[in-house]
Amino acid sequence: MMGEVAKADEYLRSEIALLSYSDATFKPPLSPLIIHIDPLTPTGSSPSEAHPSPTHQHPKDAWLPITESRNGNAFYAAFHVLNSNIGFQALMLPLAFATLGWAWGTVCLTVAFIWQLYSIFLLVQLHESVPGIRHSRYLFLAMAAFGKRLGKVAALFPVMYLSGGTCVMLIITGGGTLKLLFNTLCDSDNGNTCSAHALTGAEWFLVFTCAAILVAQLPNLNSMAMVSLVGAVTSITYCTLFWVLSVKKGRPSNVSYKSTLSQDSTAVAKISDVLNAIGIIVLAYRGHNVLLEIQGTLPSDFERTSKEPMRRGVSMSYVLISMCVFPLAIAGFWAYGNQINDGGLLYSFPQLHKNQITKFSMGALYVLVIIHCLSSYQIYAMPVFDNLEIRYTSIKNEKCSVLARTCIRLFFGGLTFFISVTFPFLPSLSALIGSITLVPITYAYPCFMFLSLKKPPRRGLVWCFNAALGCLGLLLSVLLLAASARTLANKGLNANFFKP
Repeated sequence: MMGEVAKADEYLRSEIALLSYSDATFKPPLSPLIIHIDPLTPTGSSPSEAHPSPTHQHPKDAWLPITESRNGNAFYAAFHVLNSNIGFQALMLPLAFATLGWAWGTVCLTVAFIWQLYSIFLLVQLHESVPGIRHSRYLFLAMAAFGKRLGKVAALFPVMYLSGGTCVMLIITGGGTLKLLFNTLCDSDNGNTCSAHALTGAEWFLVFTCAAILVAQLPNLNSMAMVSLVGAVTSITYCTLFWVLSVKKGRPSNVSYKSTLSQDSTAVAKISDVLNAIGIIVLAYRGHNVLLEIQGTLPSDFERTSKEPMRRGVSMSYVLISMCVFPLAIAGFWAYGNQINDGGLLYSFPQLHKNQITKFSMGALYVLVIIHCLSSYQIYAMPVFDNLEIRYTSIKNEKCSVLARTCIRLFFGGLTFFISVTFPFLPSLSALIGSITLVPITYAYPCFMFLSLKKPPRRGLVWCFNAALGCLGLLLSVLLLAASARTLANKGLNANFFKP
């Protein structure tokens, strides 16, 4: 009996050692309200040395919006994954095909799909890589795998940008689409009614932000399952409608499938254009930075982990995602060839079929995009809400009140609105910033974290495959960064500060 107690104590301390840099949470009944054991104190230290400073205290997961409710299921996980992983970026895929052509475009799209899906299943497995511990936040998993300092350096900016930055992008896209909707409905207005009541770009951003903040008052991620369901349905619907209507309306005259690569360009310019096209495909897949948070809403105990329901949720969602992404890219390119403009299908479709589509149909498409942007905003804002509440609960040593939680969400909504108005040209920088944030988070880090936490036999097949894939992901990040920087240097940047 004494041997079993000693063994249990050794196990307990080895698991608590992760709490200094992870949200490693013991499943009931082991989860304490506040951890007062210094994670860095070795076994055998005196009790007086086992109490850390207040900065080492870790709030109970039941206080925080990501893990406050763990009553989710595979369907809820599928709703969240669909809502966060597919969006308006997919409407840019035909533009990549215009550069790469049919064959290479399809190959790159398929490889990127399989690669990022593999990294998703790695993250699902790593969520509970250590028995009794759950890593419900991407940043904390990176810190557990790479160490506290290196993990923060590698993952803090990418994770925070992909949360807050994506929310800013959604405000810009959603607000801009609101303006397009207004202009579409007023297109045939004979009087001056519409122009008299037209809002500025900043005012459309404010309308969208107010709606987003209102929806964001839902208490936790699990309570937003129905919001994600609405977002999933609308995203699938408008992605499908865009390619179906593009095919149905017929191809414009003089459609050509010849690559947009100029024959007179230098080799460096051609390589840069090809890399930019690959970047469009690579950046079309997203959502890895919120995947662990989604899995954190699922129940788990020592007998049944959250891995299996999460795998089912991911599998269901990616069947639907593949049914949207591939037809959208292939049919969109078939319909427009190299005539598609830099705005993708969202702008090319109404421009090239202006006389063939009714205002009602175009307005319905815009409404679907707006609703999806509103619902997707909630998923990407949740890690920021959670991070701010971690700071609050660590200082106050109590759960956020309703008023404090509301103030936090109002503050974040106001901040993202201010940034969107200040930098309305942020979409022009999406390839540049995405190459240093989304690409490592999606294609490289999961492989390295798997090697660090699972420790497969060194130089074995699994080790070599994941090491090569991770290194290739980092190389891809560097190449896309160089290509996007060169493109910005050549074309310039319309830095319209405060003029959305």
